[in-house]
Amino acid sequence: MSFLLIYVALGACVGVLAGLLGIGGGLVLVGALAWLLPMQGVPADAAMHAALASSLASIVLTAAASARAHHRRGSVLWPTVAWMVPGVLLGGWLGSRFAIALDDGVLRWCVAGYCWVIAAQMWLSTPPATGHADVLPRGPGYTAAGGGIGIVSAIIGIGGGSLTVPLLVWRGVAPVRAVGTSSACGIFIGLGSALGYALQAPAGALPLAGSVGYVYVPAAIAVAATSALAAPYGTRLAHALSGPVLKRIFAIFLLLVGSAFAYGALH
Repeated sequence: MSFLLIYVALGACVGVLAGLLGIGGGLVLVGALAWLLPMQGVPADAAMHAALASSLASIVLTAAASARAHHRRGSVLWPTVAWMVPGVLLGGWLGSRFAIALDDGVLRWCVAGYCWVIAAQMWLSTPPATGHADVLPRGPGYTAAGGGIGIVSAIIGIGGGSLTVPLLVWRGVAPVRAVGTSSACGIFIGLGSALGYALQAPAGALPLAGSVGYVYVPAAIAVAATSALAAPYGTRLAHALSGPVLKRIFAIFLLLVGSAFAYGALH
């Protein structure tokens, strides 16, 4: 029961972070799970796989809640989502298959490197352009892009927002619509990736009751439930703080998270 309460509290923290900046919550969740799951008996060489898988499973529910809220405001470009979905589903499945074949240390370096890249991007980025209300990206190129986004997201354990949003903004989509569309794509990234980690894992991958392959279902559900509830509070906090200062503080935070993964890979 104590671990369940920890996962509930962790979900609240992740939700606030996700609402605060829209990205970073998944990276923090993977780090926390990689630290907590071994305390429940998960073998060290399976900890990162289980952390990634459980994070991605939780994203299915949290992304659905976010997409629903954005849909109500007309911020989801569903035709774009429809073009990207086949790619992100296949990419998530293939990315999880690739990640399962990697050892714990390599996965930690992958996540560390991604944290550092996103930290640099947040520190150096300029405010995005306003975009155009009538832009509606579509075509097979977005299916291919979705495949790449799905692969990377499955290996890192995220919903793909830090990849999908910049792509759509670069193509002229208004940032608010890019975020809403990315949230909808995140449902399918989480679904394809989590199914891959669940169904392609070796038999008896985790010794915990409630596990399906590498997915520890109780943790995923507990995190998802509270993160969806807490995200609006992060959004309110974001509006009360200075955007540039907030981004730089969070960039430093991600730099530290990446360094923690690197330290774990070396020890």
